Amino acid sequence: MLTKTYGSAVHGISATTITVEVDVAQGVNFFMVGLPDSAVKESHHRIDAALKHNGFKIPGKKIVVNMAPADIRKEGSAYDLTIAIGILAASEQIKSENVSNFIIMGELSLDGTLKPIKGALPIAIKARKQGFKGIVLPKVNAREAAVVAEIEVYGAENIKQVIDFFNGDETLERVIVNTREEFYSRLNDYEYDFSDVKGQENIKRAFEVAAAGGHNIIMIGPPGAGKTMLAKRLPGILPPPTLNEALETTKIHSVAGRLEGNTSLLPVRPFRSPHHTISDVALVGGGSFPQPGEISLAHNGVLFLDELPEFKRTVLEVLRQPLEERVITVSRAKFSIEYPASFMLVASMNPCPCGYYNHPEKKCVCPPGMVQKYLNRISGPLLDRIDIHIEVTPVPFKELSNFKQSENNESIRTRVIEAREIQAKRFEQHKGIYCNAQMTSKLLREVCQIDTAGSLLLKTAMERLDLSARAYDRILKVSRTIADIEKSENIKPEHLAEAIHYRSLDRGSWAGT
Repeated sequence: MLTKTYGSAVHGISATTITVEVDVAQGVNFFMVGLPDSAVKESHHRIDAALKHNGFKIPGKKIVVNMAPADIRKEGSAYDLTIAIGILAASEQIKSENVSNFIIMGELSLDGTLKPIKGALPIAIKARKQGFKGIVLPKVNAREAAVVAEIEVYGAENIKQVIDFFNGDETLERVIVNTREEFYSRLNDYEYDFSDVKGQENIKRAFEVAAAGGHNIIMIGPPGAGKTMLAKRLPGILPPPTLNEALETTKIHSVAGRLEGNTSLLPVRPFRSPHHTISDVALVGGGSFPQPGEISLAHNGVLFLDELPEFKRTVLEVLRQPLEERVITVSRAKFSIEYPASFMLVASMNPCPCGYYNHPEKKCVCPPGMVQKYLNRISGPLLDRIDIHIEVTPVPFKELSNFKQSENNESIRTRVIEAREIQAKRFEQHKGIYCNAQMTSKLLREVCQIDTAGSLLLKTAMERLDLSARAYDRILKVSRTIADIEKSENIKPEHLAEAIHYRSLDRGSWAGT
């Protein structure tokens, strides 16, 4: 007897429906075709043991399992349940009337327990799009898939429950998630708050400007000055994600297998902080079986690179293209995959190897030229893509011991949201541009016009501070954001002056040269 069951393969952050055709006929042997990898081929043994432990068996006949389309490589162990149900239906051990109405996915333990799978959310989205009645998958993944409306989602703990479900002997409980209610109830669920930060008012202001305009930022300062503490608080003042952004972020984490059990949506912006020993593939994504990298996991959120000069040069250089294009393309001989990568880059670094160059109290012990050499570990083109450079100085004891409450996330975020709304209106006719940091050169000339006084100030700053030519556009973009925060229609000299202050590393004299 020939039976068809349906599973799904995930490529990038999208899914492709896989038809599993099982034919049970006279003869002896087990054949699996359709470009399965080793993990899929090994499913034969897992299925055999799981069925025996639950009172069923693989029939002693000729069994052919074909996974179509045959030109797509099938990877992983998530097809165990799809194949097992197909074999039981084809050998008439279970009723097969409803089997073809569902996408069935799950990895089997030897005792029949279902283990979690990756990519449940994109699989559910594809199932709804193709008109399937529902999806059956491990209970741990059920809430994640139930985010998708208009499709029935059933979570099972073991294969016996799935068998009874198709036989009509037991009813699996349908999992229903009120997506909007769950999303809005956890929208402000951030662990860190700027009210915990003592002093550092100029750094908080720089972070507010960065959040309001979507600007990348780098902090330079000695150890213990609070760079990491400040960076962790940035997601809390960014505008809350939209429901579509939350879905897109959840899809990426789902594909990477990074969602915790029983998670439905990720309602807060991600914050990723990879160690400086990370490889370029782990950062941008890829590998033998392509997976999203850290920059895609930071999509719609923040990527924090602590101790930036300690990262390998090749790792830092691969950041240049996604910072501009906001997408990563992983190309292989037979296919290419795109992962979204729209993130805010926040970096921190010590000013020199010993960490105390420009320190108000401690003396730098680095030899001459070492400060510039240390800074040169970061290429000019990468620094060119970072709009705000800010020096972080240690907080004096007087401010540390002050118990006065600082401004909290909510009040800062309110100003950031208002500035973003101005930008959204400004760029509503320009597809793919949502904030000032994403402006093209053409838009820059239209939006960032300055008066005579501002032009003279900028000219003087360029000459006296020995600012590079690449700093010019960045200063205009940041000054436009500062004007938006102040609700000013025009860029004023004071806005330019503050933006110039945020170009520390562009000053020719900064490293003592």
